[in-house]
Amino acid sequence: MKFGTSSLDFSILPYQEGVNPPVTKPNPEFLTDIGEEGMRALLDRFYMGLFESPIKEIFPKDREVMKAAGQTSADFFIQICGGTPYFNQNRGAPQMRKRHAPFAITPHARLHWLVTFEEALQPIINDKLSSNENIQSFWNYLNIFSQWMINTKD
Repeated sequence: MKFGTSSLDFSILPYQEGVNPPVTKPNPEFLTDIGEEGMRALLDRFYMGLFESPIKEIFPKDREVMKAAGQTSADFFIQICGGTPYFNQNRGAPQMRKRHAPFAITPHARLHWLVTFEEALQPIINDKLSSNENIQSFWNYLNIFSQWMINTKD
């Protein structure tokens, strides 16, 4: 999907069971552009979107608990984008597949997760807070990372 005259490509790669494509971390400049506060705002928008989404049943039911989960996720994304390793400092090594194992994450849930992330990215795109190249790099990471989290068939 493309937005206006933007060169951003938000297409979603098809999921193939048993295939875990290589993951490339996002350009660190994405974090430099939006800053830690921008990343925290992005993850807050994203988690509040998930809180209202068709896959909300796999997330905390309490809004404040969900907001806290979003900030833990922000710690991860700050770290993965080359920032301070808050996630490691507060939670240990990410081991994201293991951490997500208790939750039934289907290919269908992945699609909703990605669409919600795309929506959360819109203020960054609209306000030109980062370059298209850096936003695309972040999206590309999410696209592959999300495939790795699938652990249940639809």
